[in-house]
Amino acid sequence: MDQQGPIPARPTSPPHGPRTRLTVPVLAMCGMLMAVMQTVVVPLLPDLPRLTGSSAGAVSWMVTATLLSGAVLTPVLGRAGDMYGKRRVLTASLALMTLGSVMCALSSDITVLIAARALQGAAASVVPLSISILRDELPPERRGSAVAMMSSTVGIGAALGLPLAAMVVQYADWHTMFWMTSALGALGVAAVSWAVRESPVRRPGRFDIWGALGLAVGLVSLLLGVSQGGQWGWGSARVLGLFLGSAAVLALWWWRQLRTEQPLVDLRLVTRPRVGLSHVAALLTGFAFYANSLVTAQLVQAPEATGYGLGLSIVATGLCLLPGGVTMLLFSPLSARISTSRGPRVTLALGAAVIACGYALRIADSRDLWMIILGATVVSTGTTLAYSALPTLILRAVPAEQTASANGVNVLMRTIGQAASSAAVAAVLVHHTSPVGGAPVPTLHGYLLAFAMAGAVALAACAAALTIPGDSARDGPSGAQDRTRGARDEAMEGA
Repeated sequence: MDQQGPIPARPTSPPHGPRTRLTVPVLAMCGMLMAVMQTVVVPLLPDLPRLTGSSAGAVSWMVTATLLSGAVLTPVLGRAGDMYGKRRVLTASLALMTLGSVMCALSSDITVLIAARALQGAAASVVPLSISILRDELPPERRGSAVAMMSSTVGIGAALGLPLAAMVVQYADWHTMFWMTSALGALGVAAVSWAVRESPVRRPGRFDIWGALGLAVGLVSLLLGVSQGGQWGWGSARVLGLFLGSAAVLALWWWRQLRTEQPLVDLRLVTRPRVGLSHVAALLTGFAFYANSLVTAQLVQAPEATGYGLGLSIVATGLCLLPGGVTMLLFSPLSARISTSRGPRVTLALGAAVIACGYALRIADSRDLWMIILGATVVSTGTTLAYSALPTLILRAVPAEQTASANGVNVLMRTIGQAASSAAVAAVLVHHTSPVGGAPVPTLHGYLLAFAMAGAVALAACAAALTIPGDSARDGPSGAQDRTRGARDEAMEGA
């Protein structure tokens, strides 16, 4: 018989030892590994049609498959972690990612590669599951800085992964890159099994299979339309059908979730202002952040004949983004201190404002390399502040036994924002091109419009952050204390 109530946290503090002291570094390593896995394929994309004997459209599915599976599996695995154990599900996610790397290392068949990349999408749940483990296992005084570090690993890993992958592709067989990620993935699985204890905080019950299927169909339809709209045509029957089908399925899914005794996603909790507005801010921040990497990479690699391009190699491009990753590492402790003293809402709003300032720098000067790096680094700094504050907002607003699923939904909103950013940036650049060497190349004006669009969305994220409800007792210096009981009371009121 299923238990209906949550299993409480252990009443005593966890023992200290070499394993428990390694919990935060091991989880941070896994977060960076997940980000590296997502970015390593980018340098390969121009050459993969030749290497695999397939079309460019087919190769693009190596990115799309990871995006779709990650979007679907993140909330599903978050709920599974709350039910069956966060470490258990985290280990399974890393194992699937590693299996996908091994498949990529062993094959050059595009069908196998796409399937393998879909398996790797399971790693998108690593960060929300890890943040939930940190809440359960760490004392309040260590929790803020650890969560901030965990949130920053996405940017740090991406900044490290791109130049590393580019160098491997340039100087070795491309399968070597996937053997490297396979070895790192196996190391991650072993490290989590050794250094991370299973959290006792759970929310047992029946898994909502129909809810998971409905969410999968709705999200895949939505994100497939967004990611492929530029290629298929935004007004095409396929794209419009996907959007209409997604709206219908998600509306039915929403209706059923509200009437299910044990839903996949607790929508009553999601629709509370403190949680719902945090999700809106996550979507907008994801949009604003992602444009930085997309546009910077294309801008510095543009031919010098354009009058603004620098003609850099993919390795040099990755090195241009590296300062942003280092900045994210350095500024994550500052984010935790601001959240402790002023509250995570202030940190989130400040981060979004800094992102907007970074894009203002990009608009002011996108010709000189040092200004390009400075602007990109400022955007990364703002992203660190914002991404570090988002999970803290969620942790303070939901019961302890629902942190993995709630953070999974928050990461999902970031993913949707990034997908929308990719589509919007592509649409802007496609409509602002000029011929260079017989091929259409985006104009500088197109890039500046993309920066302006991302900056405006960042300001919208700042406004959304400032409207998140809160009070000084919760968001002031005492914010490091555990608020599980208060969050549970708020959820009960909403029900």
